[in-house]
Order: sequence, then C-alpha cells, then structure tokens
Amino acid sequence: MKLLSSWLLPLGLFAWAFTSCNFEKTTDQTELDTLLDSWHHAAAVADEDAFFGLMSEECVYIGTDETEKWKRDELRKWSERFFERDVAWAFTPRQRQIYFSEDEQTAWFDEKLDTWMGICRGSGVLVKSAWGWKIVHYHLAVTVPNEKIEGFIELVQGD
Repeated sequence: MKLLSSWLLPLGLFAWAFTSCNFEKTTDQTELDTLLDSWHHAAAVADEDAFFGLMSEECVYIGTDETEKWKRDELRKWSERFFERDVAWAFTPRQRQIYFSEDEQTAWFDEKLDTWMGICRGSGVLVKSAWGWKIVHYHLAVTVPNEKIEGFIELVQGD
C-alpha cells in the first residue's frame, strides 16, 4: 500500500497540473502568428507596403551577410529591386515559438523557415503600440549542420 501511495500522489499532482494548464494559443499569440505569416507572405508576393508597414520605423533587420544590418528604411531602399519582381523572397515558416514580457507589451519569437537557402532561422522582437504590434528587430540566419561546419569555415575563410 505504501508503494502505491508513493506513486499516486505525484501522479495525481502531475495530472492536476497538466489539466490546469491552458495549451491553447492566446489571442495575442494568434495575432502575432498571423502578423508574422502576413509579413512573410508580403515578401513572397512582393507587396512592399504591407511588408514594411508591419515594421516599426526604428526596426533593425539583420540579414545573412555580415554587412546586412539595416534600419527599416535602409532595407527598403536596398531591397527595391526585389520588390519590383513578382516575388521579393519567399520564406515559409515551419515552426515558431512566441514569448511575451510580463506586461504583454513586448514579444519575442524564434522560427524555422524553408527558404531558397535551405532551412534558416529567424528571430525577432515585436512591440505593442497604439497602432498595434510592430516588428522592431528581426535576425535571419542560415543554418549549417554541425558535421559541415569545418567545410563552411574553410569556404568563408577562402574569400
């Protein structure tokens, strides 16, 4: 009986904790998922106004090249030629995690993306303002499998 009770209490506590958790997305999580999906879609259909409209004026975008760190309007100027095409670039989210500050006015996320470069990672920060959520920071990174990192280093150092 003692052995049975030593299992029942922890199991009962686990079951209570599990059923007490809310695993559904909050309204803000759903809103941010939609915003980020719309942002990626705007690039995929070369909708420049929609793409840059979801970024704050102060937004910093860090691309995959070591020289690619822009404020929103600098990125807009640099990418004009891409938005003249039918597709600026197409990044399709495969997985995303969104986190919130305690006051729920700031959120940050990380995502795994299908891109023309293969699997990439994106991460960013959003801030809730009087005009709704805006992206204030985004960082795109190319992934390199650990078993290929030495070859990658040789390739990069060869420049």
